[in-house]
Amino acid sequence: MKLSKLIALALLLYPAFITSSFASDTLTTAKLFSKSSEYSNVKYSPSGDYISAKTINDDKRILIILDAKTLKIVHAIQFGTNAQVGNYVWVNDDRIVFEKEYLKGWDDHPQYYGELMAVNADGSQAEYLFGYENNEQQTGSSIKKKTPYRGTAFILDPLQDDDRYMLVQALPWGAGSTSTADNIHIVFKVDVYRGTRRKITYAPISYSQFITDHDGEVRLVKGTNKDDIEQSFYYKSGDWINIDQLNLGLDDFTPVAFTKDPNIIYAAGRVNNQTLGIYTVNLTTGDKKSLIKDELVDPSQLWISEVSKELYAVEYEAEYPTYAFVNPDNQQAKILKDLIVALPGHQVHLVSQTRNGNKWIVFAFNDRNPGDYYTFDAETMKLGYLVSAREWLTPDDMAEVKPIKFTSRDGQTIHGYLTLPKGKDAKNLPLVVNPHGGPHGIRDWWQFDPQNQMLAKEGIAVLQVNFRGSGGYGDDFEFSGYKKWGAEIQYDIIDATNYVIEQGIVDKDRICIVGGSFGGYSALQSSILAPDLFKCAVGFAGVYDLALMFHKGDVSDRRMGLSYLKKALGQDAAILKAMSPSENIDKLKAKLLIVHGGEDERAPIEQYEALERKLKAYEYPFEKMILDDEGHGFYNDENRAEYYDKMLKFIKENLNVK
Repeated sequence: MKLSKLIALALLLYPAFITSSFASDTLTTAKLFSKSSEYSNVKYSPSGDYISAKTINDDKRILIILDAKTLKIVHAIQFGTNAQVGNYVWVNDDRIVFEKEYLKGWDDHPQYYGELMAVNADGSQAEYLFGYENNEQQTGSSIKKKTPYRGTAFILDPLQDDDRYMLVQALPWGAGSTSTADNIHIVFKVDVYRGTRRKITYAPISYSQFITDHDGEVRLVKGTNKDDIEQSFYYKSGDWINIDQLNLGLDDFTPVAFTKDPNIIYAAGRVNNQTLGIYTVNLTTGDKKSLIKDELVDPSQLWISEVSKELYAVEYEAEYPTYAFVNPDNQQAKILKDLIVALPGHQVHLVSQTRNGNKWIVFAFNDRNPGDYYTFDAETMKLGYLVSAREWLTPDDMAEVKPIKFTSRDGQTIHGYLTLPKGKDAKNLPLVVNPHGGPHGIRDWWQFDPQNQMLAKEGIAVLQVNFRGSGGYGDDFEFSGYKKWGAEIQYDIIDATNYVIEQGIVDKDRICIVGGSFGGYSALQSSILAPDLFKCAVGFAGVYDLALMFHKGDVSDRRMGLSYLKKALGQDAAILKAMSPSENIDKLKAKLLIVHGGEDERAPIEQYEALERKLKAYEYPFEKMILDDEGHGFYNDENRAEYYDKMLKFIKENLNVK
């Protein structure tokens, strides 16, 4: 019997469990592709005695712990209130520490207030470890009582060689700044059984990311100073030393991990705004050595052993995924190479391992497969299927995603991906253009995309474009999109559309553009610039009045956010108006569907309202869908299904798809 069925049967013992949100014989296309992954964050315990995973019970994330040999449930961690399990780690062979999240009635997205809980694998010794609540469960005058902490806690290091303590990184609330995000992070050593804590160090800079060495010592930190400049520091002789003093000649310098030598680190950096390279850096001498660099793209993933804490592989995705190995003799590098061969056509990630490195959890996925989890025994070299993330979707029935590239009207090489319906000739197909969000620092990948696969299931091709300004192609490419939101970026999207028309793949009279966030902005702005190209446009959670971004939404709430807006958009009122869809309704011809979340903080409802006022003023017809309890994207499966269903009907009607 499949693991998923065993888990379902075992969870029937828990009263709140519902086997599925949708009955299998009544699934619609929209519901099939809107349903979230059933399993995630699958891990081995350090000893390998247990396997843990997050799953969904009564519409909330719970954590299940299985006996690794029998795959029977030992314990399930779930809350009877509106809370659910967030991120978690094994802190020793028998104990888990996890975040407590809340689902609020006014917002379907989980809220995290910095609380950490702990429990043994068998459900014993449950403890409130860290958070704002005043918890005084300890007894006896010799035991120090916990005190509440007004701040957001994040798991920093489980300290694999210490069964008693872990490191927690905390962001204090409200002290020292009007914006919590600008505050200074503090690192605490926390007792995983009692919750008592001791301050270890604090960051010398805001927006901090700490790195510990092989002994669990906090030795590196990166952050952003008051002038919004990223800086890195290393800890030496009781003080934080700015790595700039080493004169490395690298921009975007980011410490990655320690090598076996405690004075030498792996780091990423750029030279002259090129793609990101991987280096070793001696913190004592300042000597650096270039290890790996791709001329086209930045690394998509840096793979670091959770046990040895060493960098062992660098993943790139110029088109399809590729891997470069820092040390080919490294055990994990060898295992990853073997698994890539054993699972052909798949992207392979080693997501968890036992302390001795003999057992692994492997996640394999590709453009047609949303992902399968496997166990791997390094001693017997045996690979065993564990569970699928979305077993109701059959990879063989899904559409292929092909990389494309073309030359834009001004000579820029632009990359993207084309999803082609299975079983149909790539000729005169209806098309949906799907621009990504961001726009900066974000890019599209060769991967399984539920929305695109849903459209392909209906016989519709989908085009994704890594237009100028997208991340991952070097700083020069990303910076080339600054202050170009309303024209050059959109021309890349339009040129990509014309390219697939010229290839004979797409019917020029059946094209729609659909996007979320910046993609929602692009859906309307591209339709304004090329009114005869797009028959319809769907904007979800879009920005439609650029000047409004400086006054409404969470981007402008932060110092870094305002700095970003000034760089990415500029402050010329005339240009902002010219680049705003709400100010150019008279140029539109496309049929419109506008979708927005009432609790969206990134593109607040005022963005929708600004567009709505202008559409009504011009008496321009449009359809709308307002989801009062959603934010900047979907968290609730039923809301996503409702949107997918409405969007699909809208597209099929306007593109004459039967």
